[in-house]
Amino acid sequence: MKHHPGKVKEKPYCTVTHMTALPAPRAPTRDERRESILKVAREVFFEQGYTAASMSTIAARLGGSKGTLYNYFKSKDELFEAQVRDLCGAAADRISEVSAEGEPVDALTRLGEQYLQHLYSEETVQMFRILVAEAQRSPELARVFYEVGPARGQQGLQSYLETAKARGALDIADCALAAEQFLSLCKGRAHLQFLLNLIPPLKPAEIRLHIAQAVSAFMTLYGPQRVR
Repeated sequence: MKHHPGKVKEKPYCTVTHMTALPAPRAPTRDERRESILKVAREVFFEQGYTAASMSTIAARLGGSKGTLYNYFKSKDELFEAQVRDLCGAAADRISEVSAEGEPVDALTRLGEQYLQHLYSEETVQMFRILVAEAQRSPELARVFYEVGPARGQQGLQSYLETAKARGALDIADCALAAEQFLSLCKGRAHLQFLLNLIPPLKPAEIRLHIAQAVSAFMTLYGPQRVR
């Protein structure tokens, strides 16, 4: 048999029957599509401000039509309100989830640190500045922000303080007032200075120190062994 060094044995062609069919990509659910809309809309609102942002711009960035966008949100106001509820409601939920068990110092420290991390986050700051700018034109949006964010968070803290008081871990006459005082202690003057762009956001170590001081002051007022 003659040897042909230059001749390469040809491989059989791959036919469709030899290929493994790939599964079709899963279509996003309505909830997933809604989350995508909120994410893109938040970017547009933060970049352009509420007044300049438009449903057309948001739809274009999503890669769809305004009709699809209106299937989820009837107006720009409704879309922005959903942003407020999503961002502020999540922070209020974290306050409401504080366990009634354990020592108040531990619970309040954890809550306070989460609270400040939320206040100093870029998303929260941008949302707050938009709301302040729009409050006169659209007081309803400001009301929604207050109710789903600060008011709801304070009510969650009040509920925790009442539970801690009932088991003798705290000595408080007015839990609603005490909740307001604790959140004010957490913010201190630094938060206002930050909103006015006078100081940078607090670093994690600064937040921990600030909250430790706030909790210490609060327990001096309302600890079970406080001197009357």
